[in-house]
Amino acid sequence: MDALAPPNGLPHPVPGLTFVAMETDGLAARLAEVRERIERARQRAGRTDGVTLVAVTKTHPPAVVQAAIRAGVADVGENRVQELGDKVDAVGRRAVRWHLIGHLQRNKVAKALPLFDLLHSLDSVRLAETLSAEAVKAGVTVRALVEVNSAGEATKGGFPAAGAVDAVGRILELPGIELAGMMTMAPFTDDQAVVRRAFAATRELRDEAARQLPAFRGGELSMGMSNDFEIAVEEGATLVRVGSSIFGERG
Repeated sequence: MDALAPPNGLPHPVPGLTFVAMETDGLAARLAEVRERIERARQRAGRTDGVTLVAVTKTHPPAVVQAAIRAGVADVGENRVQELGDKVDAVGRRAVRWHLIGHLQRNKVAKALPLFDLLHSLDSVRLAETLSAEAVKAGVTVRALVEVNSAGEATKGGFPAAGAVDAVGRILELPGIELAGMMTMAPFTDDQAVVRRAFAATRELRDEAARQLPAFRGGELSMGMSNDFEIAVEEGATLVRVGSSIFGERG
């Protein structure tokens, strides 16, 4: 019997299973549509490199993650350490590549370290120092993206654009961290021109860091979510973080 289907003989559906079935119904088609939109944007930009789709499953149960894996998802993003840990326990550490995309508190670094393959939100030198110390202690290397506040909005985390290259230089001096590139969040606006400028500015910062700092070889750009990932791809994103366009909204 399908694990997502209600058991035979019950007069009413089981609420939890019904909700999961609603979330996964049509998932493969939505996933294919998102991938097609990514590919069209990549072609419009004349790009020859690839774009990784990170399926953001925050607030969705492990059964939805498992359904996404069956549909071909290879990269899963989570915002919170606790939820990431719960899903890794349920789904398996090596079932997919796990991305921690939300803010990481320094007091949760030790717990988070074994759970993810890439941290998208390295947003302070103090966090980098804690990551470095824990990584050295564990004998591992942490792959991370430097988060840049290209929007200049007070509500967003990350290094200010003016200090991003200097921050990269300081973090490069720390052992146990491999800087894979940069990440940004789009401005809170419907103006696509403003969004595009923020993405372009982050790409230019990454390139400037590479010019100034020979040790920085991070080519990744994590930019774009459900409402703007096509613009992000056109502006050079190598990772896009898409949730609701694949899974729908959930509280």
